[in-house]
Amino acid sequence: MEITHHPKRSLSDKIRGFFLLCHPGPVLFHIIAVTVFTLLAAWPNLLWLPIVLVITAHTAMQLSIAMLNDYFDRDLDAQGKPSKPIPRGLVTPREALMGGRIMIIVMLILLLFLPPLALLISLCYLALGQAYNWKLKSTPFSGIVFALAMPLIPLYAFAGMGRPLPILFWLVPVGFMLGVALNLANSLPDLEEDAAHHARTLAVVLGVKGSFLACQSLLVASAALIALVTMLGFVRIHIWILVATLIIACVAVEGMHLFFGPDKPEKTRKLYFYLVTLTCLILAGGWLIGVLA
Repeated sequence: MEITHHPKRSLSDKIRGFFLLCHPGPVLFHIIAVTVFTLLAAWPNLLWLPIVLVITAHTAMQLSIAMLNDYFDRDLDAQGKPSKPIPRGLVTPREALMGGRIMIIVMLILLLFLPPLALLISLCYLALGQAYNWKLKSTPFSGIVFALAMPLIPLYAFAGMGRPLPILFWLVPVGFMLGVALNLANSLPDLEEDAAHHARTLAVVLGVKGSFLACQSLLVASAALIALVTMLGFVRIHIWILVATLIIACVAVEGMHLFFGPDKPEKTRKLYFYLVTLTCLILAGGWLIGVLA
């Protein structure tokens, strides 16, 4: 299917096109995540200028990844997702490419005002995100790349605020498992379509049933690792905050088991992704709050 463009686009069409190009749902959750971790890193001395810089720089990077994702997928979307902004003609491929590049420049400019370690971590995240867009999205390595990027969010937030902590070491394996779970949940709404186009994503390899099972198992494993690290004394934490965090996460996973799954309508999978994302934020954010409180 050929991508069509409408030269007489109205201003509202262009605005709607760029709004959709930014993947507002997933990007919003990333913004919430980096905001939570940045506020935790800054607490109790809330210096708003560096906080805004950390959050804005990460937002610019996420927008660049989202825009370039649609740019690289434009031909595939023209065949399988004609409602996307580029196939619909709301945004041209050139505009998507330029938008992605401009966001990278904005990110780099903002990062110049933060510690060098924050810049290094952001460049690693950007490299992983664009590698996912360019080559790895349709391979089983997509989940691995996504998972490697997730632990970098709290590392970046704390580095940006100039406050490295020992707990961040343990956030890496936890964040890796949560990252794989997020990738699987994010892939589930398009799993059958990806399989029909011969994409070999991790979710396609595992199948619908395997992806749901792996996603929830990884959430449980992450909660178990958090509890184990705490019980062994590697991390000091307010125990009641840990207990509350784990209880909420377990209730969420049980809800996933009861109300979502391979036998449920496909339209429920997007809500499932949002619930998985919220559970990941609760696990990682609650753990950090317990340590910093």
